[in-house]
Amino acid sequence: MFVKTYKIKHKFLDLTQPFTNSFRIFKVSKKQIHTVPKEGPWSVLFFGVDDFSLESLKGLHKEYELKTLCRLEVVTTQQNKKQEVRDYAMQNGIAMRTWPVTFDTDGFHIGIVVSFGHLIPKKIINSFPLGMLNVHGSLLPKWRGASPITYSLKNGDTHTGVTIMNILPKKFDIGEIIAQEQISITPDETLPELRAKLAKIGANLLVETIKKLPSILSNGRPQNETEATYAPKFTSKISLIKWDEMSAIDIYNLQRALVGLYPLTTKFRNTMIKLLDIKKIEKPNHLSHLQLDIPGVATFDKVNKVLIVKCKDDSWISVAKVCIPGRRSMSANDFSNGFILGQKQRIIVFQ
Repeated sequence: MFVKTYKIKHKFLDLTQPFTNSFRIFKVSKKQIHTVPKEGPWSVLFFGVDDFSLESLKGLHKEYELKTLCRLEVVTTQQNKKQEVRDYAMQNGIAMRTWPVTFDTDGFHIGIVVSFGHLIPKKIINSFPLGMLNVHGSLLPKWRGASPITYSLKNGDTHTGVTIMNILPKKFDIGEIIAQEQISITPDETLPELRAKLAKIGANLLVETIKKLPSILSNGRPQNETEATYAPKFTSKISLIKWDEMSAIDIYNLQRALVGLYPLTTKFRNTMIKLLDIKKIEKPNHLSHLQLDIPGVATFDKVNKVLIVKCKDDSWISVAKVCIPGRRSMSANDFSNGFILGQKQRIIVFQ
């Protein structure tokens, strides 16, 4: 059975039913009217690029094989070197298109966007009878933007999750929330670990949402703008440790948030160096004699073979390896032999 619908502020109305409010009159153009089945199978156009997108595509592909979907095609880009979505589509015979959309999207019931990185024009959004949905790696409205998982770790959040939302034109991540699932973040969880976990949860939640179409779309709730926080794109500059501003836990969280992207950096003798394998530690008892007691001061711990560095609020980290430009990464012991042993107080200062 089919029903004609059109969208008013992203609510779907059944035009076979009379309007209960006789004072509300709507002008409906032919382009707004769509014929949509009351239940599947559904025709889906998927927009994605990377490993996070891939899990959702795999979930949809499985539903296609199970006949929950009657059509599945992919839109991807040519910009990224790593193209997990493109490779999977080619390997599994899924029809593929290249962004931007210059083809006719008629025949698709819904568009699905996952970690795509491009604003979708209003014309394309409105071309789908059921609109477009996005899988976002945070509990919106918290961490809107391109890097929600990194910012949740950097911020030291203890929980996060996945949101399925309607896509609106002109701005990212502002649509109505259709579904959410929350999970805890463990204290030592890193970006690759949390990203993989959320990708799978997002894929499962997306499939559940698809199975509840179209009725689930009417249950969307608006985001609370007063609770919105943002996770914009960042560069390697984010890796710089600010010793006067960051405590040991701040530095450790930053390292967790950037695993696989950038190692943490600091300035040493006017040169940017990388600090690797950072851990939080208790304040060493044997360092009470240090005359220079400021954030960034470092010395070598002979017992544990690590550098120990003072941070904000009298907190401390250990560093197991150091990388200096033009050299291979070296152990803390080798770094100490080259740069600390010759110092009178056996200390150095990172800036």
